Amino acid sequence: MKFNEALIATLREEALKASKQAYAPYSKLHVGAALLANDGNIYRGANVENASYGLTLCAERAAVAAALQAISQNRENLVEAIYIVNTKLPAIPPCGACRQVLYEFGHGGIIFFDGQDGVKKSSIEKLLPEAFRLNV
Repeated sequence: MKFNEALIATLREEALKASKQAYAPYSKLHVGAALLANDGNIYRGANVENASYGLTLCAERAAVAAALQAISQNRENLVEAIYIVNTKLPAIPPCGACRQVLYEFGHGGIIFFDGQDGVKKSSIEKLLPEAFRLNV
């Protein structure tokens, strides 16, 4: 899929909206994600922190969960693109757990991550070159 400037701007706007819904009382870092799914819709997610940091939910995984709740078919290549934004720090790529989840649902998906230093673009295969795949 080709990503024109208008689509990228829309994804960024939706990610910024999502970041305003973040629950981040500990880090104060509000992260938003806008996921363009294979059904053509955009699903948003925001980080949800917990006093036990290991239980924190990242914006990327929240967006994947929102898309999975809405889409019942063709879930394997769900993620066409995801745009991740924070307004405090340099552009932050997805964490390892999010990379694995994005790999599971988005082979070939494009990832945009945005921070105070601008936008970076990558693919999940580049960010997680030897992803875990369970073949059962």
